[in-house]
Amino acid sequence: MILFALAIGVLILAYQSTTEKNGKKIDFAQFRTALESEKVLIDPYELDSVKAVTDPAEKNKVLKDLKLSPESRLKFVTKETTTSGQVKGFIDTAEYRNKDASPQMESFRVAIDTSLDQREVDRLRREQNVPLIVVEDISTAADSQNITLKELRKWIALGEVELAGERSLKLYKTANSNDAVLEGVRKVWPLKADVTPTFVPFSVEVNLFAISEAERNLLESARTTPESNTMGFVLVQILPILLIVGLLFFLFRFQMKNAGKGAMNFGKSKAKLLSMDKGRVTFKDVAGIHEAKEELYEIVDFLKAPKKFEKLGANIPKGVLMVGPPGTGKTLLARAIAGEADVPFFSISGSDFVEMFVGVGASRVRDMFEQGKKNSPCIVFIDEIDAVGRHRGHGMGGGHDEREQTLNALLVEMDGFDARSGVIIVAATNRPDVLDPALLRPGRFDRQVRVSLPDVVGREQILKVHAKKIKISGDVDLSVVARGTPGFSGAELANLINEAALLAARLGKVEVTIAEMEEARDKVRWGRERRSLALSDKEKENTAYHEAGHAILNILCEHTDALHKVTIIPRGPSLGMAMFLPKEDKFSYRRAELIDQLCVAMGGRVAEELVFGNPTNGAMGDIRQATNIARKMVCEWGMSEELGMVEYGSDSNTEMFVPNEGKSYSEETARKIDFEIKTFIDDAYQRAVDMLTEHRESLDLIAKALLEFETLDGEQITDLLLKGEMTNPPSAPTPPEPPLAPSIDEPKKKEVEDSKEDDDPLAGEVVGAPA
Repeated sequence: MILFALAIGVLILAYQSTTEKNGKKIDFAQFRTALESEKVLIDPYELDSVKAVTDPAEKNKVLKDLKLSPESRLKFVTKETTTSGQVKGFIDTAEYRNKDASPQMESFRVAIDTSLDQREVDRLRREQNVPLIVVEDISTAADSQNITLKELRKWIALGEVELAGERSLKLYKTANSNDAVLEGVRKVWPLKADVTPTFVPFSVEVNLFAISEAERNLLESARTTPESNTMGFVLVQILPILLIVGLLFFLFRFQMKNAGKGAMNFGKSKAKLLSMDKGRVTFKDVAGIHEAKEELYEIVDFLKAPKKFEKLGANIPKGVLMVGPPGTGKTLLARAIAGEADVPFFSISGSDFVEMFVGVGASRVRDMFEQGKKNSPCIVFIDEIDAVGRHRGHGMGGGHDEREQTLNALLVEMDGFDARSGVIIVAATNRPDVLDPALLRPGRFDRQVRVSLPDVVGREQILKVHAKKIKISGDVDLSVVARGTPGFSGAELANLINEAALLAARLGKVEVTIAEMEEARDKVRWGRERRSLALSDKEKENTAYHEAGHAILNILCEHTDALHKVTIIPRGPSLGMAMFLPKEDKFSYRRAELIDQLCVAMGGRVAEELVFGNPTNGAMGDIRQATNIARKMVCEWGMSEELGMVEYGSDSNTEMFVPNEGKSYSEETARKIDFEIKTFIDDAYQRAVDMLTEHRESLDLIAKALLEFETLDGEQITDLLLKGEMTNPPSAPTPPEPPLAPSIDEPKKKEVEDSKEDDDPLAGEVVGAPA
């Protein structure tokens, strides 16, 4: 050990000693500034103090006093065939100007030709924000000093040129020629007396293709071959080998000492014991899932007072399986059980059991149950149990042997341990259909708790829980926000509150208002507004008519949800949206409602055809959603008079890696299914054509209003359709942020979208639409 540490220490010290010669690392911008301000030492014999001495010995003495040597010249270390390398040299860091005194202001001017000095002009405008002023004639100032561009770069690098305010550097150019002049003011400070140069070594990485021609010529003249770095080479080549040999030595030694105790503890459980002291969660922190909490209360009672149940001979469920969509609070419920009962809480993911080594998963399962028994009473929470508990024997070529061994070990352990030991297994999944039946039988997971999406009352309770963490305005009615968020999970509601707080902070507000809540809801559901997206007038007009078609049909159809608002501002992947929100939560859809949804979906495409006669691909999402609804009406919901109430299944429901046993109906029935689906779509399309043709004037009126105001709410659209005018028109739209000004002769850049997708009024806007 000692010899190994000494060897590595010697190699590291040798490497550091060879790399210290490189000096301080700087970037190329700092190097360019020092070069332009003439602070970089090109040749030590060109210094004024050295030139004044004639004797060579005296010259070397002067260099030694300055901590320099004849080899202290600028070097560009690289190979002959490469264009990148390292520049090494010395920079003078002494300050010769007395900035405590008041500077003298002097005017100057630089005559340039923009065609010859284009690169320098672009650099000044880009780095120093020099404004361009076009004039008819360039005037001459008698009191201004005429200088060159090189002198100007030096003064800028030294910080002597005014770059802000009324006297800042300006570029004057004539309209019909390349003549131009740079005019500005220089600050001249008095020089200090008896200041000695202070040279500091530096190094910088440089690419010859990324610098100017003058800089390239300077570095080419200073090009040298790389210095020998034998110790660095030895360190790079030998140190990895030494580290690998040392690591293998310690691993084998560790294995010899722990022979028979498992391969490096791979078989140990990865379950984490969460502390209840910090961040303790109780049922008060869980809202919106009242029924699920009620089912779990008796588990808490058992963990607190097990004798009350044992007197009657009752056994608490060995396992509880929580089933529900993502984000509904399954993990939070498990932590709340442990927090209420004040018992240890072990957490592990189903994927932590499965490894590439055979038998590791089963060993971890056994170790996890042993840990639970040692810390009983406790709760062991297995998240995403479908990763290890999938149905055995399914999939191409049979199941995965290692995964099935892990599942078998889990089944044996759950069936073998005593429920009175006080270990409760709580698992969570959103795919209960893929779990093995042996895992779900009584005696293992005795109880299934369904954690569904919250209703309107539950959403209000969840919002109140998360609203306690932010400063919210008193006029914000969370019940209104809850009614406008049907289909939101608990995680999405928490994200809504957080997004509203972030938006209020960006706007500089001291509290969150209802406006931020509304914008956060739209952002979480549909995406953020993209006002910077450059759309042509033709694109905007097409989008306005498309959304107007959806809005009119939604109002005219009897069995549709209320129109929330219509916008042609791009949001998320869509160029525009017609947003619909139901007045109440929906759990079933009637046939008339689905037919009206099909009609509304056709509105955008029909409006484009009526107005322009040349439809776009913007209705792609509408067509996809309408086809899905029509297919489910025919194949799953028995709403076709021709095919009746028979479930024909859907090819889209076939899971990956599950063998396809073929269709359960004949080819003749398949043709009838296709015909019925097309009939539903064609009828909805013709109905949309008839209704929009009848209200063609309203279509033009609403589209023009959208082009003017960009966003209209449902009440304003209804006024335009029924009354021809708005009783409460919106305010003028917010203009987009102006783009950055291009430099001289720089071509304008146009943002080109590789792909675009128009709105999908049923998938995302109508919450709870048939999946």
